Amino acid sequence: MTIHTALVQGAKLLEDGAVPAARLTAEVVLAHALHRERPYLFAHPEEELSELAWIHYGRYLHERLKGKPTQYIIGRQEFYGREFRVTADVLIPRPETEHLVEASLKLIRPGDVVLDAGAGSGAIAVTLALETGARVLATDVSLDALSVAAANARSLSANVTFLACDLTTCLRAGSIDVLVSNPPYVPSADRSGLQREVRDWEPHVALFAGPTGLEIYERLIADARRVLRPAGWLLVELGYNSVEPVRAMLGPGWSEIVVQADLAGLPRVLSARRVP
Repeated sequence: MTIHTALVQGAKLLEDGAVPAARLTAEVVLAHALHRERPYLFAHPEEELSELAWIHYGRYLHERLKGKPTQYIIGRQEFYGREFRVTADVLIPRPETEHLVEASLKLIRPGDVVLDAGAGSGAIAVTLALETGARVLATDVSLDALSVAAANARSLSANVTFLACDLTTCLRAGSIDVLVSNPPYVPSADRSGLQREVRDWEPHVALFAGPTGLEIYERLIADARRVLRPAGWLLVELGYNSVEPVRAMLGPGWSEIVVQADLAGLPRVLSARRVP
């Protein structure tokens, strides 16, 4: 079995199974089975696969057909130009979340203490630490997620302090300059309508907020004024149709409220400044 033949057969198998981007997926998982980068496949199409590589490739194809996300199969995902380790204990970083990072970078100043509440893989916290040099803290309620995040910080040489707690509960009052969060925001009633890759594989604690999808926003905003220093910033990623309810939660204690859209024109990031 050559690399070329393996790619043709794998892509056909995935296509017949209605897997999106079948050819690309076959290339990614075959490169992973060979411990190579994708360009190697095109430079060596006639190379014979070893028995072990063929076994691994077949297993990866079978897992993808069952709905397992490619990122969990290969164990990594790129975010903001860096490669992050991902497991089924953490949400797969999305490109849309890079808008949250971009908005945060514009507000973080030298000497600021930054908090990423609900760190997951650590993609946001690690990126902010590397891009700004600020002191970055990151919390998560999942110890397994914190283990993944800490491993990413070590591998990328990022100085991030990880804390096991629910959102901001372990932070003292007035200790944070910039609070950043991509919280769970999917209503529990929407579970059946999600793609199976999301619904059946990604951690529900990082997806579902409760019946309305607004429950985590409510808790986070309620405590943000406590942990933020005067004139500190709160930035959150927005879920579908959440911009107006989230804006309404802020009340009179906030100013300079700005909503930024993503590349699709959808409201994606809300930032607000604590009134001193």
